Amino acid sequence: MTRAHVVLALALSTGMGALVGVVAAQAPAGAAPGRATPTAAPARLGIGRPATPAEISALDDDVMPDGTGLPPGSGTPAAGATIFAARCSGCHGKTGKEGPNDVLVGAQPREGFPFSKNPAIPHTIGNYWPYATTVFDYIRRAMPPDAPGSLSDADVYNLTAFLLNANELIAADAVIDATTLPKVTMPAREHFVPDTRKRQ
Repeated sequence: MTRAHVVLALALSTGMGALVGVVAAQAPAGAAPGRATPTAAPARLGIGRPATPAEISALDDDVMPDGTGLPPGSGTPAAGATIFAARCSGCHGKTGKEGPNDVLVGAQPREGFPFSKNPAIPHTIGNYWPYATTVFDYIRRAMPPDAPGSLSDADVYNLTAFLLNANELIAADAVIDATTLPKVTMPAREHFVPDTRKRQ
């Protein structure tokens, strides 16, 4: 007995013969028994709306390695230390070295780039990040994790200055802004190659 015969026999025995007839009548000719016929998806689902220019602008805040996109403002290590203690130390430790989350401060190793050979070495701002400008970009975009995007541009400049100074990359009395931040040379820069591939 085929599967179709079994289904028909069960339907008839339970008084569902009329229903089977309806289903059979709706199935297109040549369709496999018991298999639903796919329907074409609509061209548009009729939900949502186009984003407004203001909404796009609010999210279009990338900062490029050369500093393109940096906002007005400035920051200092001293001002950043206060903000770091209040907003960041709970995850990264008092000095940025203790954790429990990522270690941010540490200039070692100063020679070579042995991270692939020894993955236990912490990837810090001082030994791994290729561009100082992207420190600003990442903090503004993703920190703190419980309220990303909540820091003001001034807060981010100050935190960036604090972290660069803690990693011995700028002086304690340095002022960073859209002009000076791109000029900070990061020790790992030569180990990174820009992706020049064109998007399709």
